[in-house]
Amino acid sequence: MKFHRPLLYQLFCSWTLLCAWPTWAQNTIKIGEINSYKAQPAFLEPYKKGMDLAIEEINASGGVNGKKLELITRDDNANPGDAVRAAEELLSRERVDLLAGSFLSNIGLALADFAKQRRVFFLAGEPLTDKMVWQGGNRYTFRLRASTYMQVSMLVPEAVKMKKKRWATVYPNYEYGQSAAATFKQLLKAAQPDVEFVAEQAPALGKIEAGAVAQALADAKPDAIFNVLFAADLTKFVREGNTRGLFEGREVVSLLTGEPEYLDALKDETPNGWVVTGYPWSTIDTPEHKAFLSAYQKRFGDHPRLGSIVGYTTIKALAEGVKKAKSTETERLITAFKGLQLETPFGKVSFRAEDHQSTMGAFVGKIKNDNGKGVMVDYRYMDGARFQPSSDEVKKLRAPD
Repeated sequence: MKFHRPLLYQLFCSWTLLCAWPTWAQNTIKIGEINSYKAQPAFLEPYKKGMDLAIEEINASGGVNGKKLELITRDDNANPGDAVRAAEELLSRERVDLLAGSFLSNIGLALADFAKQRRVFFLAGEPLTDKMVWQGGNRYTFRLRASTYMQVSMLVPEAVKMKKKRWATVYPNYEYGQSAAATFKQLLKAAQPDVEFVAEQAPALGKIEAGAVAQALADAKPDAIFNVLFAADLTKFVREGNTRGLFEGREVVSLLTGEPEYLDALKDETPNGWVVTGYPWSTIDTPEHKAFLSAYQKRFGDHPRLGSIVGYTTIKALAEGVKKAKSTETERLITAFKGLQLETPFGKVSFRAEDHQSTMGAFVGKIKNDNGKGVMVDYRYMDGARFQPSSDEVKKLRAPD
């Protein structure tokens, strides 16, 4: 059978239009989101609720650029390879417009590299590793939450005030924990040159032998402890530390412990006086947070966790970026996100053009066992913009886009 050139050309054009249909003619903006839902439910169940609330609010107000948002999620099984395969499936089969998500830092880095290879926009909501925006940063990847460096920088001045010389560190032995411990040592040593680090425990994530870890730290007799453990590892460590008297007469500085997803699990085992980063949801008295809290409680009949804030703000940021870009085309989104400003439950934040890191901050305070319930007290909000390296420093850390 012989085809004429005009007919072949028409068939080719028809096929091209059919393949391109989802990217320009669909009535929704598809967000492909990948996360460790089964492995980290304490954070990610509230995170999903926060995303759902934001989607509902945006769609109820008419969507973005006349289109509704559609969220398509995948579980990465806490495995970087599975995360990349899920991202590929979201792009090729679901025809999503952009990617978002990740919790664990090693998975966030894998997805950032995938976004670079596939030249697709990726907003990392939660993974804290500094490599996300510095050594491993790329033009396709932006990050919402305050980084490891930023949160450690918020805690170091409090550690210096303690005037303790002998410190121990305990952290999960993967990218986030290693980075947090190294940054704390570097910044504390710079601020207090006579400090000594006399013990280090780095159990595998989710596989802590808490009794042995607590005893090893106690045997080193440190004056203070820097803790980076979270989730079930944190609960086990606190229980064993309480049993062995590890925290008695010792200062503890701890990343993330003031987040309600972890305080709720500690309950009456919550230690008193640890200096932490966290989220004191019940007593934040700003109009923007009150509005979010009211909407969240009305929708879910439950109080928010920090995951709720991150999920909610991730979607709000994507909506603002698409609105500013007037498109979901990758290059336009990249341009729109550089310097993008948005209102959040924590106030106004922006994304820096230098490293694609947002200025979202964190609360620093102390935890207290309040009649068998862990709460955060004596806290203050630390604006993330104050704890980021300069543009010149970023140039040394990050390859040009």
